[in-house]
Amino acid sequence: MAQLGVGKEALSYCNKCKLALAHIIVTMKSDTSIGKVECKTCSSTHAYKDPSGVKASKTKGGKKAKKSAQDSISDIWMEKVATSKSKSQNYSIKTKFELGDIIDHPKFGPGIIDKLIDSDKIQVIFRHDIKTLIHNK
Repeated sequence: MAQLGVGKEALSYCNKCKLALAHIIVTMKSDTSIGKVECKTCSSTHAYKDPSGVKASKTKGGKKAKKSAQDSISDIWMEKVATSKSKSQNYSIKTKFELGDIIDHPKFGPGIIDKLIDSDKIQVIFRHDIKTLIHNK
């Protein structure tokens, strides 16, 4: 597990964005307990909220939101990007990608190649979703 400290990144639930997102640690309660964080998306500062402890809220349609799946996808994405040794490259349907490559998709943002499905299909983990994309055309 990564060391916690002021200025480091941590996953926290943001009440303003209503999502578990990347935050910057602003204060620490102790060596192992986070105090306050700043959301990297909306820049609001608030007390740290463990995303696994936040219950799924109801959406307008009355269905429960899929929070646990979102959290685990974000965690997987953060781990894979942190351990990748490749440089980010712009996504193009014409470019051939390899396992572990980091891509920058114009709509979905940064992602990492997780699986080569066929010679022309790849599975990409993005921050909030997993998509199958075409490449090498």
